[in-house]
Amino acid sequence: MPTHTGKNSMRSFHALAVVLVLAGCATTGEGNPSDPWEGFNRKTYAFNDALDRAVMKPVAQGYVKVTPAFAREGVNDFFDNLDDVGTMLNNFLQGKPAQGASDLGRFVVNTVFGVFGLWDVATPLGLEKHNEDFGQTLGVWGVPPGPYFVIPFLGPSTARDAPARAVDPSWYYSSLLNDDRLYWSLWGLEKVRTRANLFKAESVLEQAALDKYSFLRDAWLQRRRSQVYDGNPPRVKEDE
Repeated sequence: MPTHTGKNSMRSFHALAVVLVLAGCATTGEGNPSDPWEGFNRKTYAFNDALDRAVMKPVAQGYVKVTPAFAREGVNDFFDNLDDVGTMLNNFLQGKPAQGASDLGRFVVNTVFGVFGLWDVATPLGLEKHNEDFGQTLGVWGVPPGPYFVIPFLGPSTARDAPARAVDPSWYYSSLLNDDRLYWSLWGLEKVRTRANLFKAESVLEQAALDKYSFLRDAWLQRRRSQVYDGNPPRVKEDE
């Protein structure tokens, strides 16, 4: 019977990366108050960017080139359907039972009638797609984001959101799979399709930013704050 050593090691690696970054960012710097670890973050960003250009971007470009659009849409719908489970749980934790019930309905409808989520039949039925995670839930309950930092291999995050990744149900779906080959195939496909979905945003970044690191940081933090407040964040002095 196949073992799950590789899967457990991958989850442990991600958790270890978060711990090492938090432990390694012991010095503070000047500049943006939300980014006291900017020196470390810039080095990590450069590493991630080099890795992306060497590996992930070429693979994602090949994926887009050889995979028909309808098939890519089906792949996105499949993984989005799995994400609805975590979104449902976090909506309930945030005290939004109506949205949580809608997410549950989406998952059931798309799993049963959408062939395990390969087709999104819930949206045309009026079941709106939401996106929630445990980091947002902590934010809703008043946990501040803490310093911004870039996690090796994983990208932008904050001191609040990084540990919250471990609560994401998608980390534990692998326990349902007894076939290591199937697990790694799905894991790789999820990473590649995620990278492929970033091509449009990447073109904006390339054209708009003189300092890509600062542009990405500020845009990510602003978007994250908007997500915590469901698109209606309160004004702060900086905004005024």
